[in-house]
Amino acid sequence: MIPISYNVRSLMVRKTTTFATAGGIALVVFVMAAAMMLSAGVKKTMVAGGRPDNAIVTRKGSGAELSSSIENSAVSLILAAPGVKKDETGAPLGSGETVVVIAQEKLGGKAGQVSNVLVRGVPENVLKVRPDVHIVSGRPAKPGTDECIIGKNLVGNYAGMNLGEKFDLKKNRPVEVVGVFEAGGSSFESEVWASLETARSSFGREGLVSSVTVRLESPAAFDRFKATIETDKQLLLEAERETTYYEKQSQATAIFVSVLGWVIVVFCMFGATLGAMNTMFAAVAQRKREVGTLRALGFSKFNILTSFVVESVVLAVVGGLAGLAASLLLTFAHVSLMNQASWSEITFTFSATPNILIGAIIAGCGMGILGGFLPAMKAAGTSPIEAMRG
Repeated sequence: MIPISYNVRSLMVRKTTTFATAGGIALVVFVMAAAMMLSAGVKKTMVAGGRPDNAIVTRKGSGAELSSSIENSAVSLILAAPGVKKDETGAPLGSGETVVVIAQEKLGGKAGQVSNVLVRGVPENVLKVRPDVHIVSGRPAKPGTDECIIGKNLVGNYAGMNLGEKFDLKKNRPVEVVGVFEAGGSSFESEVWASLETARSSFGREGLVSSVTVRLESPAAFDRFKATIETDKQLLLEAERETTYYEKQSQATAIFVSVLGWVIVVFCMFGATLGAMNTMFAAVAQRKREVGTLRALGFSKFNILTSFVVESVVLAVVGGLAGLAASLLLTFAHVSLMNQASWSEITFTFSATPNILIGAIIAGCGMGILGGFLPAMKAAGTSPIEAMRG
């Protein structure tokens, strides 16, 4: 077996082509890992908004809160369903909410640039229903007033969205930001939460809510709750686990990011593989006499083939690790994308998982094998006599 040190020394002799090829592979691995990390981040951000002991009720067939409407008379029936947890006063832990989207001016970009922001009208007990939400600055909004709290991802990114500032919920209907909340990195951190009555009166939705979220006595109580809600054919409602609901809401955006990323990756991968192949063909041509010497010393064609493939893989691993290291820096970045389920802008982070990291390295090694196999075959087929004459 030819020592790997021979291959490493050969790569270092051709520094320019080695670094250029490794850089191409690093770029492919970086783009691949970034696309998968962003897709995972989209799912993580959306699913983080759900709890396994929470259920969400929407109008049957609506598909999302934005297109759902439930009459007030049905809210009390939902809260009275079996399996709904009670608070310390004996009141059911449920939150009927109205969801709308407003266009708000963005800061830091082009003048007049606007983006959609999701506004959620919530009742007074919303923080009991969603205990993962915490006020980190200011105070909760008073029920029935023109006050609101905003997710921390909105702070400073939109006009009027700073603590103590005001913005128009609707034309000539300003609301004041009195608090900022965090929600464990979920999509709620990109929302405005206003009083339920304020939101309904502002958008002409009196007597209606978009959805009802309830705390269950336990995750196991969901089936009983769901059966009760969906058995009543007059209500035309459907219940889902909150985690399942938000996972479905993330699918369209996650698929879009993944497909776009993979289209770019495929083209980059093709170029990087050709780069590795050209580098190895050049190495074979320059080292023809060396190959002949190795064959004369008794190394078999398989040894030569393996040696050149290993050399290409070493090149790919170096490039892959460099690209992977660069992609890990993205975990500190935030990116805003349009959530296709709510048509509102949500801030996501890049999520690096072991499967993504391992997959990116394997892909890098695959490019090395593909790029090095044909040159290795050529090297293995070199005649010792012809090589020594050359």
